[in-house]
Amino acid sequence: MSSLSLEQASHVVDATLERGVELGLHPLTVAVLDAGGHLVAFKRQDRSGILRYDIAFGKAWGVLGMGLGGRELARRAEIAPAFFTALASASGGRVVPVPGGVLILDEVDDVIGAVGVSGDTSDNDEVCAIHGVLKAGLKPNGGPR
Repeated sequence: MSSLSLEQASHVVDATLERGVELGLHPLTVAVLDAGGHLVAFKRQDRSGILRYDIAFGKAWGVLGMGLGGRELARRAEIAPAFFTALASASGGRVVPVPGGVLILDEVDDVIGAVGVSGDTSDNDEVCAIHGVLKAGLKPNGGPR
């Protein structure tokens, strides 16, 4: 199993933010975590809200913790809200089960990290996250569309 390098994580962050600018989105915040849930790279655009870091981190941390993309977590949260209430409690409120949290996979589909994006709609956050992972030469998994 490979690990996520600082160079790769930085590339994910920068490409994610560039995509947000290209699409004319609200200011984004991007957090990239390694497979152990540790922050590797983080940036927030000017005028990004003060809660955006916590949301971006929670999107990335949640997909790592559950091993599912944010879109799939959102689907499951609708089906089993009591479980996700318990999950929020068990995780100290760190799990944010919405699109915008994307697993990062290596060339053999091992999870090496995750990216979380917050600032625009969850769907737009996810589009930018996936773009950033692909531009870094890695494989994204945000969950089935």
